[in-house]
Amino acid sequence: SKSPSPRQNMPVRYFIMKSCNLQNIEISQQKGIWSTTPSNERKLNGAFWESSMVYLIFSVQGSGHFQGFARMGSSIGCEKSQDWGSAGFGGVFKVEWIRKESIPFQFAHHLLNPWNDNKKVQ
Repeated sequence: SKSPSPRQNMPVRYFIMKSCNLQNIEISQQKGIWSTTPSNERKLNGAFWESSMVYLIFSVQGSGHFQGFARMGSSIGCEKSQDWGSAGFGGVFKVEWIRKESIPFQFAHHLLNPWNDNKKVQ
């Protein structure tokens, strides 16, 4: 019999990941990896280890759309990727894309974030 996951009773966490361009999203979808700024790494790694699941909802800045969502598949390591071509990114981590589709923010305007003054999620 398979033993239950040690984190199965932990909360699920969600994060909006803003990308500066669509190319980074396409690289992520092709390679199943993501990288973020070092300032985000601690928060994401903490969520990965303290939650049963971490979902990342991706949006290109200024696009007015979500480009899809993925599940965080590993903690963030020290290895960097040259795929993004920016010195401002930290380590790489695995992501498992669940849905790759452009969805306008207006379809999610009913979702409010209680931890951000009940502002719309976008």
